[in-house]
Amino acid sequence: MAPSPRAGKPLIVAVVGSGPSGFYAASSLLEQTAVPVRVDMFERLATPWGLVRSGVAPDHPKIKTVSGVYEQIAAHENFRFFGNVHIGRDVTREELTARYDAVLYAVGTQTDRRLGIPGEDLPGSVSAVDFVGWYNGHPEYADFSFDLSGERAVVIGAGNVALDVARLLCSPAQRLGRTDIADHALTALRDSSITEVMVVGRRGAAQAAFTTPELRELPEFTESGVDVDPAEVGPQPGEEALSRAAKRNLAVLRGYADTPAAPGRRRVALRFQRTPLEIRGDGRVEEVVFARNALTVGEDGWVGAVDTGERETVPANLVLRAVGYRGVAFGGLPFDERRGVIANERGRVTGAEREYVAGWIKRGPTGIIGTNRKCAAETVARLFADLAEGSLRRHDRGVSFDHDVEIVSWLLERQPHLVTEDGWRLIDAAERAAGAASGRPRVKLVLTDELLDIALERQSVTPR
Repeated sequence: MAPSPRAGKPLIVAVVGSGPSGFYAASSLLEQTAVPVRVDMFERLATPWGLVRSGVAPDHPKIKTVSGVYEQIAAHENFRFFGNVHIGRDVTREELTARYDAVLYAVGTQTDRRLGIPGEDLPGSVSAVDFVGWYNGHPEYADFSFDLSGERAVVIGAGNVALDVARLLCSPAQRLGRTDIADHALTALRDSSITEVMVVGRRGAAQAAFTTPELRELPEFTESGVDVDPAEVGPQPGEEALSRAAKRNLAVLRGYADTPAAPGRRRVALRFQRTPLEIRGDGRVEEVVFARNALTVGEDGWVGAVDTGERETVPANLVLRAVGYRGVAFGGLPFDERRGVIANERGRVTGAEREYVAGWIKRGPTGIIGTNRKCAAETVARLFADLAEGSLRRHDRGVSFDHDVEIVSWLLERQPHLVTEDGWRLIDAAERAAGAASGRPRVKLVLTDELLDIALERQSVTPR
């Protein structure tokens, strides 16, 4: 890579979003040696980590240990964190691009996909995104409530989020009490009357997007049986051509089908080849109508679901849709409505000169946490290629511009409650202290005004 003619002058980059893709992008920017780089990370919440903090289930603490990698990135001398700054409200996109050589958006996919069926908006029909945010103490979902007084919940979707939701609804309170789940969710789940959670997929068992470890751990984590219909996990269309992962999943599902569900207070039932057609109820959810599907194999090997005309009505008091995430348009950037992502070419925003994307808002909600590393590296490589070729034109700032001081002063004018790295570490420490007091590793605290005030009073806003 040819260095820029101004290689001695730091490239100043804003990264919007502090989830995995944002931190991997920051790491790629700071690790390269062709051009010195300064990274300022912006987050609309007061704390970082994105879905690692607010999306990973509380009973999966090992997955969250990846935040240790992000803490090392945050400790870099050329990195700064600015939390509680909402780009588009506190600061405009135009103000950001006017102050940075490049802006990289790693804002994720912030909403859920809808089913588009009658009754979807009945009380008791909710998004898994909302439910996950609620039990993880996300401040935007902390005031939500879910009616857990019925006996059956139906989760529509066949991915890991669906399994997370089912597992949390079926887990014993004493097990959840050893995790960092938010207190309000722990109390509600402890008092829940739900005895069965039915997880429903549109296509066959072999097409479910579960990962095998998540599927295999269900009985251990819920301390109850997993009910699978043997007829739905028999010989599958195109089984000989299935991936190893799909074959492993089938083996686990067939094991559940061969072993009657053990007695327990609650159970998970996995069902396939069903498409929701309507959610019914008098003023709230009472039942779900499904179409029963047959599986077909196309010439390209794609396994599809075809409505057989048969209908099945399932009584339920709670329906959670877990059919995927979707990005939302951001700050006037070109948006691909079909894919739900910001339009881009290998990470550079289409039609933009100094704006880039990484993560789910770039490629869609696919892959695991580690997938974001390669995705971010591709975007950063594109950024530096643009810089070397001259298509990324940097700001021609005068010698009087002091980035460290002027950015902080500007942000404090826009958002007096600016949270720095010191601030979120104080919030993190408060959660650990709350956990120690209750005999738990930590407690996911909802960010109250009082907690924010403590962080703001004790943090340092002095530039590094």
